[in-house]
This record gives sequence, C-alpha cells and structure tokens, in this order.
Amino acid sequence: MVRPFSHYIAIDWSGAKGSRHKNIAMAVAHADGGPPVLVERKRGWSRVEVLEVLRDELQGDSLVGFDLGISLPFADHSAFFPGWEESPGDAKTLWELIEKICSREEDLAASNFVDHPEASEFFRRHGSREGKHFGGGRGRFRVTEHAQAEQGLKPYSNFNLVGAAQVGKSSLTGMRLLHALRGRLPVWPIDPLPKFGSVVVEIYTALAAKAAGRSTSRAKIRDCEELDEALIALGSAPLGSTGPIDDHSADALVTAAWLRANAQRPELWSPKGMTEQIARTEGWTFGVL
Repeated sequence: MVRPFSHYIAIDWSGAKGSRHKNIAMAVAHADGGPPVLVERKRGWSRVEVLEVLRDELQGDSLVGFDLGISLPFADHSAFFPGWEESPGDAKTLWELIEKICSREEDLAASNFVDHPEASEFFRRHGSREGKHFGGGRGRFRVTEHAQAEQGLKPYSNFNLVGAAQVGKSSLTGMRLLHALRGRLPVWPIDPLPKFGSVVVEIYTALAAKAAGRSTSRAKIRDCEELDEALIALGSAPLGSTGPIDDHSADALVTAAWLRANAQRPELWSPKGMTEQIARTEGWTFGVL
C-alpha cells in the first residue's frame, strides 16, 4: 500500500505575462472526505504566492499536483538541447539553467529563456517563429507524453509555445518554481517518493476529467451541475453549487478529487515505461501508465 496523504492539492498553473493570474486555480481535497475546496485570492494568484504557500504553509502530508510539464524531452536525442554545449544532463540542472537565465524576470516568468539565442532554436514561438531544432510537426515529446497519447489523451510538446492548449510557457515558469523549492519539497519521480512529508507531482487535468467519464473533447467543465456530476463519478461529495464556473477552477477541483481517489494505486507510482534515467531527466505525469 502506498503511504497515505492528509491533503490532495491540485494547481492549474499559468505561464502568462504579468504578476496576477486569473488562470491559476488551487483546490484542496481532504483525506477525511467532503467536496474539494478552492483556495482563492481576490485579485488572482501570483506565481510567487503559490511558491510561498508550498514553501511555508503546507499542512500535514500533502500530495501536490501541478498541471504543467516538470521537464523537457530528453530521451529522443539523449539531450534536452542537442548540439548546445550548455545543455543540462538532468531535470534539476535544467531548472537551474532556466533560473540562471530568467532570474531577473518578475513572478517566475521565463521569457528570457525562450528568447535566448541558443534555447530559442528549439521552440515554436508566436509570429511563425519556429526554431531550426524544433523538429517540425507537433514537435518533440517526452516518453510520458507518448504514453498519454496511448491512453487517448492529446498531449502537446513542451517546446511548443503557440496555441490555446499549449503548456510550454506554464511548464517553463513552473520549472523556476520547482527550482526554488529544491531542498524544501521533493518532486516525484525526479526525487524518490519520500516516506513522509509532502511531495509534488505533475498532473494532466484532462486525465482526471476522462476518469470522471468525460470525453477528451468535453474535458473542460464550465457549469457547476456538470462539475458535481464529475465529482460524484470520482467518489467525491459534490459542491452543491449552481451556475457557471471558470474551467481553471473546475479543472483544479476535479483533479484534487481524482488525486484523492487514485493516490493509493501502487501502479501509478511505478509506470511501466518509466526507467531511472527517464525519471531523472524527463520526469513523468502521475496517473499515466
């Protein structure tokens, strides 16, 4: 049996510019039951505020899921940035490199990294700017993203920064947060699952929606009645609210309930495609087999 957790926290993250982000949502599901609860800020969350909560305010043993990529593709070329002499050898040194280049940007932004003369050649950016090493098509994928596709999901390359569904920007800003948490909060599977205390995992909110019975094309929920249907399908008490809800809040609420319902499944902590090398370099999405 997997070790228990006291709280299950899901965070819908953002890579947008600025210092306040309506797209960031945090929800908490308690191990003792009840509906998940939103943790809100009147003016919206800043990324630094989320960092401060995780660093200073976590209670009990929390499983914290972030909807972002905790690393970049490595296995396909045995390098994040093949041909660049500064290409890091693992995920933690990747976070360190991003922080080094972006340290002066506010609220954990990462624009300087994607505009860097060397790094930019690996990204697809706005304005039809596709780096010569982007790889064409949908771009490069991590092993866990190939596994996501096998489970009926529609992953995007973390090197793609274009389009409403892209997660590249949020992943890069998230890596600055993860770097800031080093030594304070482990990140599975880059770090081993600790025997006690809190831990961060990468989540994919569409996976939680799919587990709640929604199709990939209907993964986004914007109505409280549909949200309650999804929560009930995951074994959670409903919120009992009515009317519209923004999809970021709904994603966080559903995924917090999904984490609570699934965190004790041993196979999710030992996916068949995850080797020690992949765990150290690319990481993995919790819930992907």
